[in-house]
Amino acid sequence: MMKWLIALLIVVPALELALLIWAANNIGFFVTVGMIIATGLIGAFLAKKQGVKAIGDIQKAMSSFQPPGENLLRAAFVLVGGVMLMTPGFISDAVGFSLLFAPTQKVYKPLVYRFIQKRMKNTRVIVG
Repeated sequence: MMKWLIALLIVVPALELALLIWAANNIGFFVTVGMIIATGLIGAFLAKKQGVKAIGDIQKAMSSFQPPGENLLRAAFVLVGGVMLMTPGFISDAVGFSLLFAPTQKVYKPLVYRFIQKRMKNTRVIVG
């Protein structure tokens, strides 16, 4: 697990930087900076809107004595997506936007569930 995390922390920023340099050379520096700022602002707006909805869904589930598991996962996706949208880069923006919306969250849910189940099977889940 740690080797994948280290690889991601090296490879993804290098790809982001290469893509930003390519975009600046092909569409212009100011257009590229404008796109970065625009996606950050749009992302912050969408993350806030989706986050408020996710918190409302959690509260609604809790008030009707239902487990908030799905809603908590959705809120986590929105949080991570919002953070990714506020970091500069086209790859992080694409992943960030995909984490904000329910249809594309369905792609990530099985991966997260499999990750959690694997950790629970190995008794490596720490709560608290």
